[in-house]
This record gives sequence, C-alpha cells and structure tokens, in this order.
Amino acid sequence: MHPILARALVLKARTIDWRRDLHTHPELGFQEVRTAGVIAAELARLGYIVKHGIGKTGVVGLLQGGKPGPCVMLRFDMDALPIQEQSGAAYASVNAGVMHACGHDGHVAVGLTAANLLKELQPSLDGTIKLVFQPAEEGLGGAEAMIQDGVLHDPIPQAALGLHLWNDQPVGWAAATAGPFMAGADMFKIKITGKGGHGAMPHLTADPVLAAVQVVAAMQSVISRNVSPFDSAVVSVTQIQAGTSFNIIPGDAELAGTIRTYTREVRELVHTRIRSIVESISQGMGCQGEVQLVEYTPPVVNAPEITRIVQEAIHAVAPEIQLSTDARSSASEDMALFLQKVPGCFFFIGSGVADATQRFGHHHAKFDIDENVLPIAAAIITQAALNLMAR
Repeated sequence: MHPILARALVLKARTIDWRRDLHTHPELGFQEVRTAGVIAAELARLGYIVKHGIGKTGVVGLLQGGKPGPCVMLRFDMDALPIQEQSGAAYASVNAGVMHACGHDGHVAVGLTAANLLKELQPSLDGTIKLVFQPAEEGLGGAEAMIQDGVLHDPIPQAALGLHLWNDQPVGWAAATAGPFMAGADMFKIKITGKGGHGAMPHLTADPVLAAVQVVAAMQSVISRNVSPFDSAVVSVTQIQAGTSFNIIPGDAELAGTIRTYTREVRELVHTRIRSIVESISQGMGCQGEVQLVEYTPPVVNAPEITRIVQEAIHAVAPEIQLSTDARSSASEDMALFLQKVPGCFFFIGSGVADATQRFGHHHAKFDIDENVLPIAAAIITQAALNLMAR
C-alpha cells in the first residue's frame, strides 16, 4: 500500500467525523462562520500560519517546508446549498432549508486530512503549501472575492490543485483531463416587449408570447447549426414568464436560462447568435427584444503538465482506480478563476455508493457520498502536491 494512503487511512475516522459534523451544520455561501472556525482551529492546532476573513469567510493556511521550493496551492470549497435535506442520514442537516448536497463538506474533510498529512512531512517539503478553503462556490462569487482579497499573493503560488467528489461515478473512478475540463457558465435574460390586448382580438396586438415561443425554438438551432460538431456547448431556456389571465395578451414576456461553453470563441459565437435571434424574431413579430448576458465563470482549463503529474499521483496512490483522461463536464466551477491566473489541475474522484439505485446526484435532496473515498482523495491530492514541489 502507498505510504501516504496508509497514513490517510489511519486518519479515516477523524476525516469522517469532520465530514459528518460539517454535514450536520451546513452554511450557505459567505455565511460559513462555523465551518471556517472548525477549519481555522485545526490548522492552528497543526501549526499552520492561519489567515481569516479572506473573501469574507475564507480561510488560508500556510506551511513552510524544510527546503526551498515553489508554493503549491490546494483549494477546497466549503459552502452548502438552499435545499431541505431528505437523505434520512443520522448526520442529516439540522439547519432547515440548508444542506451539503454537493460534497463540499467532504472537500473540507479531505482538505483537513491533507493538512495533517503535509504537516507530518513538513521537514522534507520542498517549498510552501498554501491551503485555501473557499466560501460561496455555488454561484455567489467566492473565488473572485478571495482573489480580490489577495489570496494569490504573499506568497504567489506556482501551481494550483483542486478536486471534486463526483457522485455520478462510484468509488474507484477518477477523471483528470488536460485542457478544457468543465464548462464556463453564463446566464441570460430576455425581455420581449409587444402590445397587449384582448385575447379575442389578437389582430390588434403585437403578441410577445408568440414571439417568445419562436425565440425558444430558434435558440435550439444555435448548437445544431452554428457551433462546430467538433466543439461542445449547451443553451437551455429554463424560465418563461408572461401574462396574468387566460383572456389577456400581455404586453411583455420574459425568458431566462443558461449557456455552457468550453472556449472563449464558442462563448462569443453563442452570445452573438442569441442576440441576433432575439432581436430579429422580435422585430419580425412587431415587438422589441432585449438580451442581458451575465458571465458567471469561465471554463475550467487544466494545464497539461500539471494534469500529467496528477494522473501519476492517482496511479501511484490507488493503481486500481479507473482513470479517465478525456472526461468533461458541462457543469461549471469557479476554480476556473484561480486556474486563469495560476497553472493547475482540477480533477474528479468518484464518490457514489456502490448501489446505483441509491446513488443520488449533486444538488439532490437525498445526496450522500460513500465516505470510503475521503482518505483516498486526501492521499491523492497530497501526493500530487508533493510531486509538484519536487519537480
């Protein structure tokens, strides 16, 4: 057995205790006060230099190795979701309407375990470890807040690592893909303004509902007829709001949805086509169309050399793992903001229970993980950090 994994397994009970404690007491983005306190207390006990309040509720721990070398950053997110838990677990959330339904409690537990493993190796470390526990990953801008507060300085990391427990796959699976790995996420809002009137006299109106449904249909052509089949993208209309009564044609209609892309070029193409479709169809129907586009996160793009080092760490620590080197996800992650500034690798570790009928995906009210993955994940990210420091 790999020595780092062996040591992680010794810590397994503590790792699970951390995860279950955090699962029981989840906190939403930028409200992770208790969570941050648990993290800071453990890092301080270990002798890390601890910085509080980075990006509002974020925590940073610094560990200087016994030898000179690079700074390697390990990032772990820690926020929960506004979901009422239905898992039935003994450690289920006690906070009404708040739940760790994406595995961030496990990420923190992995991070604290890695902190212990790295502390034991401190005299032989070639450089500095920077542990970053990030708030508000779930669409609230936690990474950007930490960057604005200087998390990428003093010291400047030369490489960054992050992981996500991945419930779509069981324990024994992992993915580390060079290049584009997770999609960039945008939100769009569309307002179509027409001329309302009586539902029985549509000839006297400019119907924004009719324009809206034609816009929805035409937007589906963006992927099939504008984006190259060698690229990937998603356009999903998820909201339509219009009207107040069955016999009234409203004066306006509103649409909203999401765009997922893997490159800047495809993102710009999709934005351009959506604007053109909305404006031209609306005009043709005697209405006016307006589009608001909000860019949430860029794509997660992994540096090839660092990804190779992560792949080697996975093979070394757990050679039985089924490793995918070409998997991609249309989900988004604000780890992307760190990777825009620091070369690194974000990777997945399968965390689903063996029984697929009892395996619930991310953001599901019955979400739970197979906790056997936690020491494996901690050992892999620790070994990857060691490999980066020694290169």
